[in-house]
Order: sequence, then structure tokens, then C-alpha cells
Amino acid sequence: MLRNDIAITPELVAEHGLKPDEYERLLKLLGREPSFTELGIVSAMWNEHCSYKSSRIHLKTLPTKAPWVIQGPGENAGVIDIGDGQAIVFKMESHNHPSFIEPYQGATTGVGGILRDVFTMGARPIACLNALRFGDPAHPRTRQLVAGVVAGIGGYGNSFGVPTVGGQMGFHPRYNGNILVNAMAVGLAKADEIFYAKATGVGNAIVYLGSKTGRDGIHGATMASAEFDDKSEEKRPTVQVGDPFAEKLLLEACLEIMASDCVIAIQDMGAAGLTCSAVEMGAKGDLGIELDLDKVPCREEGMSAYEMMLSESQERMLMVIRPGKEAEAESIFRKYGLDFAIVGHTTDTLRFVVKHQGEVMADMPIKELGDEAPLYDRPWVPAPKLSSVDAKSVSAPISNRDALLKLIASPDLASKRWVWEQYDHIILGNTMSGPGGDAAIVRIESGPKGVALTSDVTPRYCEADPYEGGKQAVAEAWRNITATGATPLALTDNLNFGNPERPEAMGQFVGCIKGIGEACKALDFPVVSGNVSLYNETNGQGILPTPTIGGVGVIADVTKAATISFKAAGETILLIGETKGWLGRSAWLAVVAGREEGAPPPVDLAVERRNGDFVRALIASGRITACHDLSDGGLAIGLAEMAIASGIGAKLDFMDVPGAHREIPGDMPSHAFLFGEDQGRYIVTCTRDQLLQLQRDAIAAGVPTWHLGMTDGDALVLPGEAPVSIASLREAHEGWLPSYMAKAA
Repeated sequence: MLRNDIAITPELVAEHGLKPDEYERLLKLLGREPSFTELGIVSAMWNEHCSYKSSRIHLKTLPTKAPWVIQGPGENAGVIDIGDGQAIVFKMESHNHPSFIEPYQGATTGVGGILRDVFTMGARPIACLNALRFGDPAHPRTRQLVAGVVAGIGGYGNSFGVPTVGGQMGFHPRYNGNILVNAMAVGLAKADEIFYAKATGVGNAIVYLGSKTGRDGIHGATMASAEFDDKSEEKRPTVQVGDPFAEKLLLEACLEIMASDCVIAIQDMGAAGLTCSAVEMGAKGDLGIELDLDKVPCREEGMSAYEMMLSESQERMLMVIRPGKEAEAESIFRKYGLDFAIVGHTTDTLRFVVKHQGEVMADMPIKELGDEAPLYDRPWVPAPKLSSVDAKSVSAPISNRDALLKLIASPDLASKRWVWEQYDHIILGNTMSGPGGDAAIVRIESGPKGVALTSDVTPRYCEADPYEGGKQAVAEAWRNITATGATPLALTDNLNFGNPERPEAMGQFVGCIKGIGEACKALDFPVVSGNVSLYNETNGQGILPTPTIGGVGVIADVTKAATISFKAAGETILLIGETKGWLGRSAWLAVVAGREEGAPPPVDLAVERRNGDFVRALIASGRITACHDLSDGGLAIGLAEMAIASGIGAKLDFMDVPGAHREIPGDMPSHAFLFGEDQGRYIVTCTRDQLLQLQRDAIAAGVPTWHLGMTDGDALVLPGEAPVSIASLREAHEGWLPSYMAKAA
């Protein structure tokens, strides 16, 4: 008989995040009132974080297939074939709400969780990336949040032993009450040895692996599916506590047990812990699951069935084991000092049965727990179309030289060296190009092949025009990978938005999804995994729409990868792509002119494809010596970053070269040409003997080019401006963040 010793009241239902109509759905599903444990299970399975009830119908429109895609969305991580019998396994997920409440632990467990998603598939992690968004630097909590999150990411990744090779970090007042911490992990596996979560076989043992279960993280997934308010600090007990050393042991034990042919199915205990992992394994295999919680290793006494089912304690796995392999599997885990316990078995009943102390605490239809979760086509309104900013109507308040120095020292564009120097980005010895470039390059084993990795999004574009902003986020990731010479293959996304129950916020989500989907199709860049994080609001104030894109590409020979640094004096600098001087939503307009307005730059996907393919061919043929894609801050910032990276200056003189534009086009203001953020553009350098043929090839390919000048000296010389020394550029670029973090809180 089902035990139910706690009265289920409307107040209790509401505390579990279920709306009245959702509770009615549950009553119809069960044909009776749920037990307290069942209410907890359903609150976990049906919350936004686990069920994607507001986003599923839109996510289905994204392209997820390609000849090189082995596994798309729906598993712990996506998998792509990179040839030679090798596969890359990768995914990005959010830990936004926990990181705001407890920045260090929230960030550590974000990293730990995404690493488990990757090695659960049978891959050894080879790299981590992240994307971070914080509030106004002047906000009293921002500095503490930055310090805690960065320390947490470094503390876990460094201890676990995986390099953190890239990422993104930005600031805006709209993140004051709800920061974003998006973590991405990348692993290497054999293409024919991928492990999945689908349970098979009736009567097979279900094994609990890893660390013990505690009371940390209970209702963590539910918390991630609700808005914040002034009492958010009270949710601190729902933040999990991570142990990177235990996770390292778990990694090695899992890979060894997989190699021993013991595993039928394996699932990370992530959001909603034992509940989601068990239900998903059974439901995917059309099997029932029966659990005996008396067998679950606990680190705290007197834990109830409810607490054990909803705990999100870290470093845990659930596995269906091959018959007769129990003793062998247990010996492997005991060798690593990890818990190993048979906690249940598969059944043919299609029921999810949970027993504790001899009593049935839950008995529910397993398929319907997922299939019957609420699915909403929420009302949405499109974002209003904004007019473009006429560059000629925006006068420059300061000189271009001063604007460059101001921009390169601004919070978003300033160097994040202070951050990534706290991460070990060279451990394992395969990081060929780490943080600070367009995309990181990580060698695959002994090479020469490698992967290019990046994370990108421009939230101010997505706020102004979600459709164009979604396109741009994908195009920017594709462009960053292309700028290294790698071929972009696939992406993972982390879709961070506000309250989907507000039609305006839902409209932002729908618009971004449409833009992302179109860009993925046009660029052959499918989505293979991802995460949706909604309800990123505090007291009704939503974040900027932030659909982070994590991109992965492959390069045949890492020694031929391009980097952003100038290589020598006397080389020609060329601008690839058309410049119209687009200032709407640009960094220059916000930082220099103090205006956040206008439409963002449009993204012509055919032009992106044409220009990117041309640049990639140049890199592959060894005809250019440096390459940098252009984004925030436009041409001037791109040139400054290349000069800082190399210590070699540049003089812009727009010399007349056959086939190249000679001067700023038309009556375009110089600040628009230098700081406009037109898309689909790259800066490349080449030796003089390559120039004319390169120009002829560009004309043949229909790719616009501008001759900008030459690399030379120790200063950057903009047209009509006094030189700005590389030393002063570097001081401005690298000085802001260390100075900010050194100030007393």
C-alpha cells in the first residue's frame, strides 16, 4: 500500500511549483491523490528546467542532423564524428541561479555537472569553456560575484585536471539580480564506443555509483525554474556542494567500467538527482524501474524518501549493469574508493516504484512522467522593429584615438586575462591556442588534428532584434572557428531568457530560436545539444536575452592554425568583407556616445558563408600570416587586439592596390568606418608577394576587400590621428579588470 503521511494541500502544491491545472493533470494521471514523495518527484520532472515545457515546441524547429552528427539533442551530450574513428562529445549548461546565491559552489557544481554529462557518454574530457554575465560593475554585489564564480570555475577545473581554454565575460545592469554562468565541456571518445542512457533488459540491476547522497541541492532544479525576489538568499541550502577530486575518481572508474563491457546504460545524476536519472533511463528503454532506497548510500542520517529522490548531491551516476558483471564492476569502483550499490532493477511494468523501509513511497506510470509533462505554446509578441542609426547623424564626441583607448578599457572589451590566468589552460599538454584569441585550439592526442572551440553571443543585439541577434550569435561562433582555419561542424547552445509567461520575454525566445535555426541551416552548423534557462528575472526585471552558442570545429593540422597576432613588420593588412559603418547597438555607440539604441547590424548568411569559406581556404593554403574576425568595437578594436597580441604596430594608409578599395567609402564618417560593427568581416595579413594574387582571387570569389595599410613600428596609427603606442593600448586593455577587482568591496 502506498504510504502518504503528509497532507497534500493547495499551499504545498504551490510550494512545489505546480500550478492548479498542472496538479489536476497529475490527479488524472494517477487516478488518486499523490503521496508526498510523488509530489516531489513530479515537481522535479515537470519543472521548466527538466521538462522544457515552455520551449519544446520551438526547440523542435532547430536543425540537428548532418552526416557527421552521431547523436543530437536528447542524450547527456551531443556527439560528432571527426574522422579516424574519433568523436567529440560536448554540451553547455547553465548554473545561473545557484551561482547568484552561492557563487563559488554554484560555479563549481556547474563545471562538475557538465563534465559528468560528457564522460557519461564514454568520453574523456579534454577542455572546458564558459560564458559569464554579471551586473553593472558599480553594483555592490558584482565584484564579489565575479570573484566567487571565477574562483569556483578555476577551483573545480584545475583540481579535476581539465584545461579551461576559452570563454566570454560581459557586464550589464540587467544582470544585477540574475547573473549567468554557462559551462561547456568537450570530450574525446571512440566513435563506435558511445554510451547512452537507454535501459534494456528486464530484471537487470540498477547501480548507484560515486559519492554519497546528502541533503544539499534538494529542489535545485525547481529553484532554477522560478524567478528570484528579495528573499533569494534564503535558497542557499538548495545549492549543491562539489568535490572535484571525487569527480576525477568517478571519471576514471566510469571509463574503466565502460572498457570492461559492464555497462548497458548510464546516466548522470544531475538536475533532480535520482528522480530524473532513473525515470529517463527507464522511459527511454520502455521499461519500468523499481528502487529500494534502503540501499542508497547516504552521508546523513534519517534521510526520507522525498529527500533522497530530490537530492542533487554531486559526483553521482546511475547505471544499468550487464547480468553477471556485478562483482567485476563493484571491484572497479571500490578500488577508487567510491560507493557502489545495487539500488533496484528494471521491470516490464512501465511503472516507477520507489520503496523505503519496506513501504511503497511512489508508484507512478514511468512514460507519462515525461510524456505527460505539461507542454505550453505560450503567447508571445514579436519584438518591435527598430530603425537603424544613421551614422552621419551621430557626431563623435571625442577623437577616434581617444575612443579607441576608452573602448579597449571598457568592461566588456577589456582583457579578461585576470580571469583566465586563474584557470589552468595548458594542463594535459594539448592546448595549442588558449584564451585571448578567436577560438581555442586543442590538439587531439598526438595530433596533427585538432578541434577549435568557442562560446559567443551579443546580448545587446538579441535585445534589439531577437531574430538578427540569434543569427549573429551563430554566425559569430562560426566566424571565430573559421578565423583559426578550422571547419565549423556543430554547436551546443545555452538559451538564457526571462519569464516565459510574459509574452514579451517569450517573443524574445521565439525570435532568437528562429534566427539561430536559419543560421544553422545556412552554415551547415547543426545544434547537437544544449540547455534552456528561463525565469532569469528578479522582481520582474529580466536579463538581456542571452542565447549563448558553443561552437566546435575541426582542423586537419594544428600547426597550420591561424592566430590573431601580427607576425612581422612590413606585411600588408587587408579587410575582408563589406563595411557600411553600422553603429546601431555598437559598443562605440554605448561606450563613447552613451546611447543604447537602434537596430543591430543585419547578418547576411550567404555573405557569411562566402567570406568565411574564402578566408578558410586562405589559411589552409598558407597564404595569410594572421587572421582575426571582427565583432565588438569593429575594425579599430580588431587591429588593436592584433597589435597587442604581437607587439607589432600598424599604420592605416588605404594605399591604392588593384582590386582593393582605396579610401573610406562615400561620405561615411571615419568613426563609423573604424568602429562600426558590420558582420561577416575579417582582418588578415599577408606578405607583399602574396597580395596581388590574393586580391585577384577575392575578386573572382566576389569577396570585397579593403587595403588598410602595413604592419610596422610599435604604435597603431589611425588615419588623421596621432599614434597610440602599443604600450598604452596594452595598459588600457589589461588594466581595467585587475584594478576593478583589487578595489575594496
